[in-house]
Amino acid sequence: MAKKILLTKIFKNEEFASQGRQDGLEKLSEIADTQDYDGDLTGADAPGVVGVIANSAPILDSFYEQAEDLRIVARWGVGYENANVEAATKNGVLVTITPVHMDTVAEYAITQWLATMKRVYTLNRLSHAGDFSIIRTYDVQGSTLGIYGFGRIGQEVAMRARSLLGENGRLLVYDIRPDIADVAAKFGAEVVDDPMTLFRECDTVSLHVSGEDTIVTYDSLCAMKPHASLINPSRGLLVNDEDVSRAIAEDRLCYYVVDDPVNGPREIHKDNPRIICTNHNGGITVESTIRLDQMTFDQVADAIRGRQPAHVLNPEVLDHPRVRGFLTE
Repeated sequence: MAKKILLTKIFKNEEFASQGRQDGLEKLSEIADTQDYDGDLTGADAPGVVGVIANSAPILDSFYEQAEDLRIVARWGVGYENANVEAATKNGVLVTITPVHMDTVAEYAITQWLATMKRVYTLNRLSHAGDFSIIRTYDVQGSTLGIYGFGRIGQEVAMRARSLLGENGRLLVYDIRPDIADVAAKFGAEVVDDPMTLFRECDTVSLHVSGEDTIVTYDSLCAMKPHASLINPSRGLLVNDEDVSRAIAEDRLCYYVVDDPVNGPREIHKDNPRIICTNHNGGITVESTIRLDQMTFDQVADAIRGRQPAHVLNPEVLDHPRVRGFLTE
């Protein structure tokens, strides 16, 4: 049976076609047949597959169990909740991520911080409706910005925000990492022990947390200042959608920005002018797409050729007999 590399439908998006993408796909096709896939990966998709460049669709146990030739699942992005890392590790499959769009997400967060403080969305709506009122807006200089989650993206946001806040602005951070005090000090940030402090004291709170657990509920939102805004470039499920819709209606906060489309649980936000939804596009630009493409191409090619790829998410799998058998360099 011919060996196959399964490719996420992301590569079919003509908005991000590039010479680098075309060249990379052609090089992969020299290693194995390339086939597009869409939807969940199951045991029926497994025969002959040696590599996958995956999107966020679930990969089921049956796929890993029946993909006897599979070496790598390279996640196009950094979200790995649906990659089924436990099953991959059990069956001797490398899972990689591509952390090359941190700058892009940080720029998105900074953009939304500025836009919400300057009330850009409200002013645009008023002007198009024929209302040319001058309304209250705010400077970011001298304001207080809260960052919930201080990993790579949170730090990129802090680096960009520090100069904009000025001498009198405050940068508050919350994270459970043990070295948070040392890391925060590099950015002139204050560490808080309770995330509720962020919601009470900040003019803007930006979420930079992985996972799907809900961490922001009605109580958190009610603690915010009425002029404050919440920015969520991470995962929609981090914030309870019904709670934030209610809190916005009650003027508990001014804006909620979420980098997710208005569908599924977020359909409740449809046509709400103070809840801004952006189709999970915050980390996707022309430039970041080129970086994401190249890294996943390299990761898959390396694994198939017997080299350890970059950014292995499950390093314990390197001791698996199957992996030791194919990593020869």
